[in-house]
Amino acid sequence: MTVVLVHGNPETDAVWDPLVATLRRDDVVRLSPPGFGAPLPDDWPAGFIDYRDWLGAELARIDGLIDLVGHDWGGNHVVSLMMQRPELVRSWATDIIGVFDPAYVWNDVARVWQTPGEGERLVDAMMGGTVADRTENMIALGMTPPVAADVAAGQGPEMGRALLLLYRSARHPALAEAGRHLERAAARPGLCLLATEDHYVGTDEIRRRAADRAGARTEVLDGLGHWWMVEEPERGAAALTAFWDSL
Repeated sequence: MTVVLVHGNPETDAVWDPLVATLRRDDVVRLSPPGFGAPLPDDWPAGFIDYRDWLGAELARIDGLIDLVGHDWGGNHVVSLMMQRPELVRSWATDIIGVFDPAYVWNDVARVWQTPGEGERLVDAMMGGTVADRTENMIALGMTPPVAADVAAGQGPEMGRALLLLYRSARHPALAEAGRHLERAAARPGLCLLATEDHYVGTDEIRRRAADRAGARTEVLDGLGHWWMVEEPERGAAALTAFWDSL
């Protein structure tokens, strides 16, 4: 059995450090999407479909059964892939399934990134400055100082370029249109991790509705926010382990 973790934006795989330490397993693999802790080829389009295909190719190289977990955009890549190639995994989990619901509205920052000119200015501000500056920014957003420092060290112009390409490929209604096939994800057991204080990923109602369409269970992480795996890794690990043990 292999647990595969996929992170999102604007992150590196350091966001998983507390969860991996809590899981105490020796079969955990972290996959870093291109531009987010891994090199971004100059001519790679970096659209959400390209990331879906990247993830499928990475999983195909792993022998044995896979329990796949995605956070933020990593969770989008997971769901996108499960609508196309669910046979690649034993199970899947995500914390962001609500973005595939037609009623989902991108948050304010995402809409800025999707706007030419304004997006570039915001990315330059976020990804520029010193590592210390970026660390303080990530702490303000909800990360613990050690994780924030490791993530900030991996941020820079390449991540900014990937960020803009990815978000602009997913302007409304692109994900809603992709989500018309959510029912296909039910071919494998799924888990929706619903952190109640995560205000980037849609309402509780939207997340539950999308999870139901995908045949996924919903596990509520009451009081936790976007970086639940950093805030209280024990609760995240317990929810995932209980899910895997039930299969």
